[in-house]
Amino acid sequence: MENQTGKTVLITGASSGIGRELARLFAKDGYKLVVVGRNAEMLEQLAATHRNQYGTETTIIQKDLADTKAPEEIYAETHGKGIHVDVLVNDAGFGEYGQFATETDLQKELDVVQVNAVALMHLTKLYVKDMVSRNSGKILMLGSEVSVVPNPMMAVYGATKAFIKSFSEAIRNELQGTNVTVTVLMPGATNTNFFNAAGASHVKGADPAKTANPADVAKEGYDALMQGKDHVVAGWMNKVRVAAAHVLPDPLIAANTRSDMMPKNEADTKQKEQLTQLAIGVGVVAGVIAGLYFTYRQASPYDKMKYRYKAHKAGTSAKKALASTGNSIKDAYNKAKSVAEEQMT
Repeated sequence: MENQTGKTVLITGASSGIGRELARLFAKDGYKLVVVGRNAEMLEQLAATHRNQYGTETTIIQKDLADTKAPEEIYAETHGKGIHVDVLVNDAGFGEYGQFATETDLQKELDVVQVNAVALMHLTKLYVKDMVSRNSGKILMLGSEVSVVPNPMMAVYGATKAFIKSFSEAIRNELQGTNVTVTVLMPGATNTNFFNAAGASHVKGADPAKTANPADVAKEGYDALMQGKDHVVAGWMNKVRVAAAHVLPDPLIAANTRSDMMPKNEADTKQKEQLTQLAIGVGVVAGVIAGLYFTYRQASPYDKMKYRYKAHKAGTSAKKALASTGNSIKDAYNKAKSVAEEQMT
């Protein structure tokens, strides 16, 4: 990797988790750091570590992004110190666990929206103007697998992640013709303090054995950012789930997510039935149609002809397999088939 000494990255949520791992990657490649978070002690420890290992120059800004004034204050501080932010990493975020109608706390959910969506948009607004004026810059947004998947039991959190993906794709389009890029990192459940902070440490999805290593997630996001990609889904299983989300019915996808959000060793009969259908759908639709589709996109003209033929045969087999399943999976097959056919013309 080319040494980027002299350039500066600003990272929110840098004191722990994926943000901390991203800070390490930037420091290793010679970036100056501006780290933003609520825990000053942890930020000081991070700065000392990188100073000792890499000689990194680090500016610490202690701010709570739930405060509506925080983005302007952060920008004013960097501007006042003459710091040009070359890369903006909007990593900060958190969730609130429980049923929206009866269990969750409204103020905490308002803070979730403020931190995950409003502050992210506000900081981007402030720094992207400078990037455009210099015709140079990179922005990394921390989205999620649930950017494209319904997220029961963390409905507000999921909605903020959907906002991030939509917002990022829109401004990336607007920035065409400049040397400013926007990349969305979309991990699944990751082994950080996220579930504890959300009050969801007891759910299946929080099992450390089932969560990703934050260092691995950060590396995928960092590499995608440096390559100027529009987004990256971290982890092969998450790639399958995101691909399935584009072709399977939302009720089934929501049922699968709800299962991960249930207490360990607990599942009702209806949920199990829905998940059985989902497994069939993922195996038949995502594995056969979506797999061929993604391979097709990378193929040569000659190979594309072969994949059209294979897709036709796979479609016939899938129809037979789906004959004994529920209407929702049949609808998913038809939707996947139309997507594949559209892309293969």
